[in-house]
Amino acid sequence: MQVHIRKARVIDPQSAFHDKVVDLLVEDGIIKNIAASISSKADTVIEAKGLCVSPGWVDVFADYREPGFEHKETIHSGLAAAAAGGFTDVFAAPNTQPALSTKSIIQFILQKANGNVVGLHPIGAATQNTDGKDLAEMLDMRANGAVAFSDGWKPVQHANLMMKALEYVKAFHGTVIQIPVDASLASGGLMNEGVVSTGLGMAGIPVLAESIMVHRDIELLRYTGSKLHITGVSTGESIEMIRKAKTEGLAITCSVTPYHLALTDESLTGYDSAFKVSPPLRSEADRMALIAGLNDGTIDCIATHHRPHEWDAKAKEFEYASDGMAVQESAFNILWDTLKEYISIERLVEAMTIMPRVIFGLEGKEITKGHKASMTIFSTSGSHTLLQKDQRSASRNNPFIGKKLSGKILGIINNNQIHLNK
Repeated sequence: MQVHIRKARVIDPQSAFHDKVVDLLVEDGIIKNIAASISSKADTVIEAKGLCVSPGWVDVFADYREPGFEHKETIHSGLAAAAAGGFTDVFAAPNTQPALSTKSIIQFILQKANGNVVGLHPIGAATQNTDGKDLAEMLDMRANGAVAFSDGWKPVQHANLMMKALEYVKAFHGTVIQIPVDASLASGGLMNEGVVSTGLGMAGIPVLAESIMVHRDIELLRYTGSKLHITGVSTGESIEMIRKAKTEGLAITCSVTPYHLALTDESLTGYDSAFKVSPPLRSEADRMALIAGLNDGTIDCIATHHRPHEWDAKAKEFEYASDGMAVQESAFNILWDTLKEYISIERLVEAMTIMPRVIFGLEGKEITKGHKASMTIFSTSGSHTLLQKDQRSASRNNPFIGKKLSGKILGIINNNQIHLNK
């Protein structure tokens, strides 16, 4: 396999070719040459206006539902969505049935993903079957391929159990991932508590349901001296607490979803359950605080929180509809359309590839001659309409389908394979 990428801007601060427009030649999975101009008889030639290449992107939280919920998404369809979205590596949430809480289930999903162009990295459950009662065998799962530990959509509510989880992972320098939701304060809520929820007559989820969990977990992190990653931050208050904790030297990192950066609770004025997510969409002030936090590095990386659902899980009364959006394959379009006026493409790429690898100990992927090719190929120019017929995910709960958004993913090269979008 020989691929010739013409006149592409390299976005990789680790590379000597960073911010230069060059030709790249990839042969049998190796970057054979990088130069101002290359002559080749490559099988595949890639060129486009505004063409960019960067090290392969990493999604640090996505839900592929297999085993147990294959009617929503399978590992195969999920990884196809990831490739279409420009991701070369994905962290899979543990909320399957059975949960990713034993080494045998970890081995099962790794075997299912073996040989794919996208690398799958399972997040092992922090507690047995994600039931929040007893710790799972995290060391055993780590030895068999778990990249981090979390109860995913069922964040650990018991403070003592969370403390024990943080202490446990210290033995092997592991990281606990937590979605910041206090279930008791969020109970019964359907959307962000505020002016919009009051006007719609819907029960609200207060900012306090997130901030009290962030505060608690920061204190537990301070006590244990461990490593914590908070994913899906949605409020300005959370950002301020995390920013302060970082200045104190605590090993805390965080990620944000594309939809929390792009949307607010105003999207719910039509009672459309497509916009029902957890944590909920917040206010415009919160959204701008998230953008500022991503820009200044308080927010380290991007997590799509890709959460596929079958049609009837969403097409019902708002109160009973399931939470989540399946946005992995449109994540870049959402992000660039939202952020291009606020954040440089270099900062966005850093959040999508470099920081996730540093935080979770993945192998670095540098765009350099002689290195294995693991890269995302994309364009920042023009716009692209997301069509339902092009969606690779098994589910369609994506409110951005049919929308014209900025930028385009052309493809990925990874694991000695190439995936190109049409």
